[in-house]
Amino acid sequence: MAAVSIKKISITRVNNLEFTDTTDALAIEEPLEIRLEYGPETERKVQNISVTMRTPGNDAELATGFLFTEGIIKSKADIANTGYCFIACAENKENVVQVSLVPGVMPNLHNTERNFYTTSSCGVCGKGSINAIRTVSTFTQQKTGQIAVNAELLYNLPIVLQQHQAVFADTGALHASALFNLKGELQLVKEDVGRHNALDKLIGASLNNNQLPLDNSILLLSGRASFELIQKAAMAGIQIVAAVGAPSSLAVELAEEFNITLTGFLRNNRFNIYTAAHRILLPSYEVTN
Repeated sequence: MAAVSIKKISITRVNNLEFTDTTDALAIEEPLEIRLEYGPETERKVQNISVTMRTPGNDAELATGFLFTEGIIKSKADIANTGYCFIACAENKENVVQVSLVPGVMPNLHNTERNFYTTSSCGVCGKGSINAIRTVSTFTQQKTGQIAVNAELLYNLPIVLQQHQAVFADTGALHASALFNLKGELQLVKEDVGRHNALDKLIGASLNNNQLPLDNSILLLSGRASFELIQKAAMAGIQIVAAVGAPSSLAVELAEEFNITLTGFLRNNRFNIYTAAHRILLPSYEVTN
């Protein structure tokens, strides 16, 4: 059964002191508990990893993307299966996802000093320290090819994304992460009430499809670029990140550290380049007297 992402409720709409009774569509926000099963076949252990507030849908991709971008697992090959919890979860099985690792694969839980609960607006708030978040991806150590895109190609990306944000069009309440190829063609888009969840869903889907590293893709964020989103992009090997909103200071510092091209305020045919400007090809102008 497909996940329900929208809930309609009765409201009173007021406009210039005139009111009408009508309905409104809201983006659903519910908790998702991510559990991890690992260990030898004869000594399996189940551990609660995190609870995040999310919009239902693509939960398995969200769980696997989260585990990968947090550095808990290294690849798709670590995973035996992923699914909703059907044992001891009869009343809440659709809000609990369990990821089972291949017997013998040990997860890296040393740098996951996370509080058990995280909000939809801040996936990194539960971290014990900034140093624990600086997860290093194997992709950042690889020598990837030099890529570059024309500046004008970026202008159209938010327009294309908006055309594919189905739930946002109804509710106006969801964030989105989208992958474009170097020709500006949309490859994948995921929505969620949490910006970090949307990106985890996108990276989880790419991981499941054996598409990592995403070093020939452009990541577009529908809102601001925060530290945690740049960290997740680095884990996936993404080299160009464009955000409709503003970046934070820590996001810029991390993008600089990982040589990621970061642009912000991408709208109305303009944007700012904050780091690694060599991947954005700007038009040259001749000065005549």
